Amino acid sequence: MTETSQSSAAPFAARTVAILIAVAVFSFGAIMVLAGWSPELRDRDRAGDHPFSTSAIGYNGIIQLLEAQGYPVEISRFKSNLDGHYGLMVLTLSTRGMGKSLEEYELQPDTLIVLPKWSGMVDWTNPSRMKDTDLANKSSIASVLDALGIEAEVIRTDVPGRIATPFGQTAIKPDLQLQLLQSEKLTPIIRTGEGALLSQLPGRDIYILADPDLINTFGLAERENARLAMQMINMMRYSEDEPIIFDATLHGFTRSENLLQMMFDIPFLGVTLVALAAALLLGWAATIRFGPPARETRAIALGKQALADNSAGLVSMARRETRMAPGYLSLIRRRLAKQIGAPRKLTEAQLSELFDRLGPEDVSGKTFSQIEAGLRGPAANREDLMHKARDLWRWRRDILRRSMNDPS
Repeated sequence: MTETSQSSAAPFAARTVAILIAVAVFSFGAIMVLAGWSPELRDRDRAGDHPFSTSAIGYNGIIQLLEAQGYPVEISRFKSNLDGHYGLMVLTLSTRGMGKSLEEYELQPDTLIVLPKWSGMVDWTNPSRMKDTDLANKSSIASVLDALGIEAEVIRTDVPGRIATPFGQTAIKPDLQLQLLQSEKLTPIIRTGEGALLSQLPGRDIYILADPDLINTFGLAERENARLAMQMINMMRYSEDEPIIFDATLHGFTRSENLLQMMFDIPFLGVTLVALAAALLLGWAATIRFGPPARETRAIALGKQALADNSAGLVSMARRETRMAPGYLSLIRRRLAKQIGAPRKLTEAQLSELFDRLGPEDVSGKTFSQIEAGLRGPAANREDLMHKARDLWRWRRDILRRSMNDPS
């Protein structure tokens, strides 16, 4: 069996160890952040008819307008919000890539459906802009309506000068042509002679905006369009506190329930902070607990200290520490008598009287006889033995100190 002892010098300086620990903690934190928030770091402003887009046919403009007016607005990236939500859900549809998702989707109350109107290509030199934009094929828009189970015909007409709305006569300015719906299954809210610009499913709070130029970024450049867009949204909401939610999942911006992000969100944030604090405390304890590396020594150590340690180990294994009190008292009595030059013929009682005359212990004020009384028999336990032996050691130390400083 090999015993070990610690070397006197550490192989690394404390500053070097601190730098290594700091780099490790920073690297681990960076990995965790990138793992949890990497989807959020990607640029979502690519051209298209979705809520993140700032292109002409995008809808980030209406979101910024609503935020500037103090409306509670958000962009949803969770599919769970489509199945059940509180607030006005705005679905901005596209002619491509949504067929299967729309067929599986069941329309929910408090929803505004914005039909597509334009098609084009993303400019590869500037992905946030469109090029070669043109009116989408009406058959592709009809397929979107079919996927939702809505029976209606898409028509396009010249832009009229003014139209009647529930908010009064107003002029609208869509680009090129005005897109409308004709259907006997829909209740028109804003209409012209040819069809409905804004319609509603009968008996349900589900609205359909036929022409997206009223709320897309290009259309909001016209004040009349922006005013009508705000009036329509206010009409569809129940209260001023009701949020307006723009769905982005149908456009592929789905965000999964990330466990790392949930850890730093309410209500889990408190538990996460406690866990981090515990980890820091454990790391600090590990840092200061382990000193320089131990080196191998002899299996059987030499010297008085080794002999004392081995003897103490044997006494501890035999569980006889509490019986050592009388022997320790006798040892200290003999050593002190020799150190102060007491006559050898004195009995124990006479030595006790002599020691009492030397004075009490400075801290506790106990005399030798009082300390001796507690050590004449076995101690109650290890702690009791330690306290009594410590009192005797202090008394002896104080006596020797006085003897050395005595001018006589």
